[in-house]
Amino acid sequence: MTHVHPHTTDHGAQHGHHQQDDADQAEILDLDAEVLSEHIDSIIAWLPLKSSPRHIVDLGSGTGAGTFALLDRLPEAHVLAVDASPGHLQRLRKKACAQKVDDRVRTVQADLDAADWPDLGTPDLVWASASMHHMADPDRVLRNVHRMLAPGGLFAVVELAGFPRFLPENAPEDRPGLEDRCHAVTEHLHAERMPHRGADWGPMLTAAQFTLEGERTIAVNIEGSRSEAVGRYALSSLLRIRGAVAQALPAADLAALDRLLDTDGPHSILRRDDLSVRTERTVWAARLS
Repeated sequence: MTHVHPHTTDHGAQHGHHQQDDADQAEILDLDAEVLSEHIDSIIAWLPLKSSPRHIVDLGSGTGAGTFALLDRLPEAHVLAVDASPGHLQRLRKKACAQKVDDRVRTVQADLDAADWPDLGTPDLVWASASMHHMADPDRVLRNVHRMLAPGGLFAVVELAGFPRFLPENAPEDRPGLEDRCHAVTEHLHAERMPHRGADWGPMLTAAQFTLEGERTIAVNIEGSRSEAVGRYALSSLLRIRGAVAQALPAADLAALDRLLDTDGPHSILRRDDLSVRTERTVWAARLS
C-alpha cells in the first residue's frame, strides 16, 4: 500500500490532492479486498483462537477488507474499525449498511501515531493488516495494544511482502523488466519514509511482552483469468506507483508505463491476457503474556 504525498505550495491544491489521494487509495483497498479475499479468509481461519472473539479492534481498517472478512468468519463478533481517514471510514459504514451488518460495526477516526488513543474497549482480538509498517513509533503501538487486550487476547499482525507484481518478467515487450524497475524506485522511497516495511514483527512482539504463538507466510499467485478485477487492480496500482516514480524513471520507461496506463490505447494493461497478482502475506499471531 503506497502513501505518496507530492509537495505543493498551494493549500487549496494540497487539500484537493489529499481528497483525491484518499479516494484513489480507497479504490485500491477495495480491489485488494475483492481480489485477495480468499487469502484474507484463510489467514483468519488459521488464527489460533481459543474461543470465538466477541469484541475485535481492526487497527488501520481502511475501507474494511479485514473488518468484513472477520465478521463473515466470526458470526458472534462485533468489530470496532479504527482509521485516520474519514473517507475510508465513511466508505466502510456504507458497505456495512449494504451488507446489513451495520449493527455489528462501529467506526472510530483516530491517529494511531498519537500518544493517547481513544478508548477502544478491551478486545479479545486486535487485527492489524498492512498498517503496522505505517506507524511512526511501532513500539508505542505495541504497548498500547498490550494494555488494551483482554487477558488471553490475540494480536494478529498481517503484512504484505512489498507491492504486488502483475506483469510477466519479459513485459512489456518494448521495455522488459519495467515493473521491477518501478518497484526498485518505490522500495527506495519506502526505505526512507516507512523503515518498518518488510520488518520481522516476531522479535518486536516478543520484546513487547507478547507470546508469539504462530507465524505463517502465504504465497499469492492469482491468474488474471480468475477475476476481471485483476486488470482493474493492476491499473489502479500502477497509476498510483507512477505518481511516486515519475521523476526517477528513465524517459523510455516512463513512456512505456504511460502506454500501459492509457486505457484507450492498444497497449493498455486492461487489454493484456497475461496478468497475475503475485505477492506474499505474512501473519504473526501473538497472545497477551
